[in-house]
Amino acid sequence: MNATRTGLGARLPARIKLPQVDVPDGYMMELPGRGSTYVTDTPGPTADAPAIVLLHSLTTTGLLTWFPSIPALSKKFRVITLDQRWHGRGIQSETFSLRDCADDSVAVLDVLGIDKAMFAGFSMGSLIAQRVWRQHPDRVGGLVLCASTDVFQMTPTEAFFHNGMDGMFSRIRGFGSPLRATRVQAKQVDPKEDIYRWALNEFRSTSPLAVSKAIGEIGKHHTRPWVNQIDVPTAVVVPLKDKAIPPARQKAMARRIKGATIHEVDGGHASCVMDAEKFVPVFVHATNEVLARWKERQPAE
Repeated sequence: MNATRTGLGARLPARIKLPQVDVPDGYMMELPGRGSTYVTDTPGPTADAPAIVLLHSLTTTGLLTWFPSIPALSKKFRVITLDQRWHGRGIQSETFSLRDCADDSVAVLDVLGIDKAMFAGFSMGSLIAQRVWRQHPDRVGGLVLCASTDVFQMTPTEAFFHNGMDGMFSRIRGFGSPLRATRVQAKQVDPKEDIYRWALNEFRSTSPLAVSKAIGEIGKHHTRPWVNQIDVPTAVVVPLKDKAIPPARQKAMARRIKGATIHEVDGGHASCVMDAEKFVPVFVHATNEVLARWKERQPAE
C-alpha cells in the first residue's frame, strides 16, 4: 500500500469532476457508553425497507465515500452512514481499532432500533464489515466488501508502510496526542453550493496524525484464519485498477468465502467517487444480489 493511495482523499485533483447528486443531511448521534458520531439515515421506498450500513474508507467520512451511491441505494434500502472514530466527526478516543469501529457500527443500529442490516464497506470499511460479522453475526444479513482484503503486510513494502506511518507523524512536533488530533474543526460547506469545496472539507476534517495511527492499526488486519467461516450472503467488489490492494488478492479472499460472488469495476482504489459512474451500478447490483439471497434465507432464520 502506498502513502499516496490509502484513501479517496489522499489525492484530490483540483476541481475534479464529482457526481452531482443530493447529499443527505445528518446529525450527531450519541452512542451510549461509546461517544458521539455523525450519522445520516436516508429512508428507503417503504417504512420496512431493509437497512444497509455503509462503512467508509481511510482518510474519508461516511458521506465522502458513499454520497454518489446513496440515491441509487435508497430506491431499495434504508441507507445509513456514520463517521468512524478518529475520522471526520466520529468518536474521539484515546485508541483506534477496527474492533471498536465494528462495535460502534452495531451501536448505531441499536440506537435506530434496527435488528439486522446489510453491511457494505470500502477499503478500511470492508475490514470493519468483516469484523462486524465476526463480533455480531446475529446483526448481519449480508456483506458487500469493496476494495477489500483479509491480510496486509504480505510484502516488505507493505510492512514498512504500515509500521512506519504510525511512528512518523508521532515524532513530528506539534501534532500532539491522538485524542486531541482526531477531530479537525472546519467551516461547513453546503454541497449544493460547491460539491468540490464540500468534498475537500470532508477530507480535511480528519487529521494526518489520526490517519497515520489508523494505518498502523489497519496493517494488523488479519482475518484469513476465519474469513472462510463467513456464512451470510456476501459479494466482493473488485476495482481492477486498484494500486493499493492488488485485485488478485481481493479475488483470492472472495474465493475463501463460501458462495461469495465477485463483481469487477473498471476503476481504481478510489473508484467509489473518482469513477462513480462505473462503480455505482456494479455496487448496486452487488447489494441487490446479496439482498435477494438474504431474503431467501429469512424463512429459515
